[in-house]
Amino acid sequence: MVPIAMMYAFRRAAACVAGLNLAYFGVEFTVALAIGSVSLFADSIDFLEDTSLNLLIFVGVGWSAVSRARLGMVLAGILLIPGLATLWSAGQKLVHFIPPDPVPLSLAGLGALAVNSACAIILAPYRAHGGSLAKAAFLSARNDSIANIAIIAIGFLTAATASPWPDLVVGLGIAIMNADAAREVYVAARKERRKPLT
Repeated sequence: MVPIAMMYAFRRAAACVAGLNLAYFGVEFTVALAIGSVSLFADSIDFLEDTSLNLLIFVGVGWSAVSRARLGMVLAGILLIPGLATLWSAGQKLVHFIPPDPVPLSLAGLGALAVNSACAIILAPYRAHGGSLAKAAFLSARNDSIANIAIIAIGFLTAATASPWPDLVVGLGIAIMNADAAREVYVAARKERRKPLT
């Protein structure tokens, strides 16, 4: 049983993370559209998904184990949304095969890394105590930080090669990483759902 004090602390953490994600979504989405970047587009949609994820956690964290497990399964599906949006963006990039501007690409990735690292630090104390909900939030922030490092690197690679391929490859990599996080959250939610019966 999760202590009440920790449950309320986790809710506050989820609300803070939701606010940070929503704020940076606007920044990164604007830059992605301006420079035509698949990886930034994928990452910006992911910021919006993380906002929804943490708002749902804020609402559901006080629910019963079975209800939290059901919500965890819904969140596993939500984690797939950025991947689908990325596939659409990648298709658009193949039609208009132009590399993104590398300087705003790397700068936006650096800002995203700062935001996601802060979110991962905020959520880290709760990942082992909040069940599938906490696992979903922490995995999302952690994976996003890894993706942001790749985005910063492809800014430099794009500057050196003038090729759109690094941006496309990293964008698709972000989609794959989100699919794996969705699988992990779904598995955790199924275990949590069975827990009251064991």
